[in-house]
Amino acid sequence: MINNPLSELQKNVCYTELVYQRVNKKLKTQLTQSEIEVLVDRLLADVTSSVEKRGKNYYVTNQHTQIQLVINSFNSRLITVNAL
Repeated sequence: MINNPLSELQKNVCYTELVYQRVNKKLKTQLTQSEIEVLVDRLLADVTSSVEKRGKNYYVTNQHTQIQLVINSFNSRLITVNAL
């Protein structure tokens, strides 16, 4: 079991080419790859973010930004984001 899942996810999160497109589509934005990575890093570093493991995924929710990250718990790959 991970002691601090947010810091572990922040260190290990990885991306695919497809997820960058998916993030922009879901958030209705046109962010660059580096801007998306900075956004994800900020959400994972934010102490107000909550993390919940359901099945094989981590759901990181930040009420302030109204964004939820979905990250695979086995390989730390960002799957998608959801606007809340």
